[in-house]
Amino acid sequence: MRMTIAAIQPRSATGDRERENADAAVDWVRTAAEAGADLVVFPEGYPGPTNPANEYDGVGRLREAARTHAVHVIGGTVEPAGDGRHRVTLSLIDDRGTILYTYRRTTPAGPYVYRDIDAWAFDYVEAGDVPRVVDTRLGRIGMLVCSELYVPELSRVLALGGADLIVYPAGGAINELLPGWRTLVWARAIENLVFTSATQNLYGDEEGVGTIAGPEGVLASSAGEGMLVATLDLDRLTYLRGEDERIVFPKPYATIPGLMRWRRPELYGALTEVARAAEDVAE
Repeated sequence: MRMTIAAIQPRSATGDRERENADAAVDWVRTAAEAGADLVVFPEGYPGPTNPANEYDGVGRLREAARTHAVHVIGGTVEPAGDGRHRVTLSLIDDRGTILYTYRRTTPAGPYVYRDIDAWAFDYVEAGDVPRVVDTRLGRIGMLVCSELYVPELSRVLALGGADLIVYPAGGAINELLPGWRTLVWARAIENLVFTSATQNLYGDEEGVGTIAGPEGVLASSAGEGMLVATLDLDRLTYLRGEDERIVFPKPYATIPGLMRWRRPELYGALTEVARAAEDVAE
């Protein structure tokens, strides 16, 4: 089974022009469908709006485009939390235009940097939901937002849920962090035996993080504006997950297979120490 993914890295409009992102997103969906994509992935907050001063239905436009071109789409916006703050969301839309799942950023606990970004300028509040994997006709897909890439436990939760692909749409302004960011996109694929993808909004002259990776290599990457396309071999994931490492030459794989069977949860108690401390305080 194969899934072709198109990761869009757009030159994103801001301010009074932000609504132009919705028109551009529709064009990108058409272009990706013509290129043979099954899934189109946009950056964090795209097509928006991400600035609460702007009002338009970007996700609604994506739903229409997904239905028209018979592709799955992941796009972003923000939603009011009811207290003057906003949650960052990613919606997975199927090829009939139905929203299968909306993920709301969980990490870190607010406040966070969104007030510092002129293009967005909102107060962030985290959601409390556990990230989950969505079954689609293409495969099993998980979503995380931007620098949640840096929290390996979140990706591992999705991998344990059976994810074939984890996407990390990013906002932008990564700049000096790009080398490490690109490394982590591939690292998350290696350590979890999944495919991964990251892309971002381009503001000004910055470079982008655009990457599509698998456990055995980076499949596509670009620092510039445009569309990355790669075909993901899900049968290869099944093989890598089912094999155990052997000392043979040449090796029939370019990563260590069967890693999930290496897990020893009885050794990982320190991962929950903060939660235990909070419970002790509550008592």
